Amino acid sequence: MTYGKLYLIPTPLGEGNPAEVLPAPVLELLPTLDCFVVEQVRTARRFLSSAGLKGHVGELEFHELNEHTRPEEVEAYLPLFANGRNVGLLSEAGLPAVADPGALLVALCHRHGIEVVPLVGPSSLMMALMASGLNGQSFAFVGYIPAKTDERRSALKNLEKRSAAARQTQILIETPYRNDALFADMLQTLGASVRLCIAANLTCEDAFIRTRTVAQWKEHPVTIGKRPCVFLILS
Repeated sequence: MTYGKLYLIPTPLGEGNPAEVLPAPVLELLPTLDCFVVEQVRTARRFLSSAGLKGHVGELEFHELNEHTRPEEVEAYLPLFANGRNVGLLSEAGLPAVADPGALLVALCHRHGIEVVPLVGPSSLMMALMASGLNGQSFAFVGYIPAKTDERRSALKNLEKRSAAARQTQILIETPYRNDALFADMLQTLGASVRLCIAANLTCEDAFIRTRTVAQWKEHPVTIGKRPCVFLILS
């Protein structure tokens, strides 16, 4: 069996023109693919249409892989690569397979010797770290922390301790509709001198990046809303 390749395709965080965010070679590759594994078909269609495939999206084949997909179900995607067919992987926003269920498809490809090709695109995690003024020499991406209030506050205290012990920046993200709840728990839980960076809607026209101490954030709170956001703390 000759398998094609899996292309990991970055997508913008907002609704702007993809050409303003993604390199030309990424946009040039898209019309060569006719099969995509995506987190949500509707979002994928909208992105591909804005990325130059308007009028041709109906000809494409889509398969969903999201938080509801069981690991054993991913094996069924192996035939997509048969006969040298290349496949694109898209997340809802940002880089696929980073804190993203698409990692299951990448793992499948490695198990079967299918070439995985990561494409160039902005990383909100690295952009947030760059712009935060926090420690860029030692940092850890911890992804999502628990959503329940008590567990979340406990996790935040542990991250604060870890940051203080190693002087290490801790980077985390949250589902957008829980951004403000996480921010409120940060202000409630973290020490007054802890530096906290809020980096929302990076690469978009309304991008917001601020680093303040927790005490300063309490004096000047903000509403993040349902914008893709990266949180960074340094104790």
